[in-house]
Amino acid sequence: MVEFSARIANQVHLRSLRDAFAGVMPIFILAGLAVLVNNVVFPWILEGETLVRFKVWGDAIINGTLNIAALLIAPMIAWSLARNKNFANPVSTVVIAICSFIIMMPMQVDLVPVGGKATVSLTSVLTFANIGSTGIFAGVLIGLVATELFMRIAGIKRLTINLGENVPPAVGQSFSSLIPAILTLSLFAALAALLNNLLHTDLIHLITTLIQQPLRLINTSLPGTIFIYSFGNFLFTLGIHQSVVNSVVLEPFLLINTNENMLAYASGQPIPHIINNIFVPTFGMVGGTGSTISLLIAIFLFSRQQASKQVARLAITPGLFNINEPVIFGLPIVFNVPLMIPFVLLPAIGIFFAWMCTTLGLMSRCVVMIPWTTPPILSAWLATAGDWRAVVVQLIIIIFGVFFYLPFLKISERVALKNNGINE
Repeated sequence: MVEFSARIANQVHLRSLRDAFAGVMPIFILAGLAVLVNNVVFPWILEGETLVRFKVWGDAIINGTLNIAALLIAPMIAWSLARNKNFANPVSTVVIAICSFIIMMPMQVDLVPVGGKATVSLTSVLTFANIGSTGIFAGVLIGLVATELFMRIAGIKRLTINLGENVPPAVGQSFSSLIPAILTLSLFAALAALLNNLLHTDLIHLITTLIQQPLRLINTSLPGTIFIYSFGNFLFTLGIHQSVVNSVVLEPFLLINTNENMLAYASGQPIPHIINNIFVPTFGMVGGTGSTISLLIAIFLFSRQQASKQVARLAITPGLFNINEPVIFGLPIVFNVPLMIPFVLLPAIGIFFAWMCTTLGLMSRCVVMIPWTTPPILSAWLATAGDWRAVVVQLIIIIFGVFFYLPFLKISERVALKNNGINE
């Protein structure tokens, strides 16, 4: 299993997918800040027409971030894949990905005018629904396929135009990519025409309906999220980073839920999702993967082993910012069977408990994208736009985690003492 998981971790397309989502994450964090300011800060100090005018600032940021999420992710995937495959002209793949994504947009959309009741059919229109959250998974697939196809065609020397060394490099690269670009975009255009003429639909709609929605319903359900997230954490106990699974199978769908939550909150609509990629790390990754802030507290309060306390002293500062490699590899947790058990189970318990509290109305839903390095307590408060009850829920998870880790910590320390030939 370790060897298989390692091969998956190094698979170039999955690695490119992780890199792309990491690249756009600051944009979504900025969107979260805009949502927080627009709906929490401004209403504290402004009202009436002045509040409406100031909210334009946040709305403009949301339009340039969340509402074009799919249009951002497609070229980022193209760039990451081209760089990871050492393609000579990665900029051209970015252009191809954007063009391919736009080509696959519906030729006609039905919209309801402001103040109207009946829908109006319009052509030559790009909607935020298609280039935003709804189209994220389509952006992922089109970005991967278009880039891979373009690079493969560009690798056929007979299909490249060589102008020699006497022309500027930028001009030479443009012409060398001309025929591959024509062929790639023509293939996507042919597919768009076939879908439009034969099935009266478009690829964005097909991907969203047949692939994205079913997978999202399964993967972001409570059982699906807990299973996938726990499996990723289990891999981490074998030395393989949990992002191998989570960033590919879980996070793209959680991100769609997050974007929909933020957009709903920004527009004053009911918040649709409990589980998203703010909720999961806030309550299932307290102090880092495995919620190891609880383990560090247990060591400080109850451990009598100086080696464990020394590791805890070194790990506590980065642990406050959810960086816990020092404790995972220093204590260690990796291949340490007693500690592997709570490392996998505690995040699942935390996610379930927070989900139950949210379902019962005991805390608000997560609506603000925050950096993953946001310290505990502050993270729960910010993620729920200032709900103190979420802070209490996170504190309960931390305190419960201390006593949940404790018996496994004691077993681990006894095993370590026995292996070192020391008797208490």
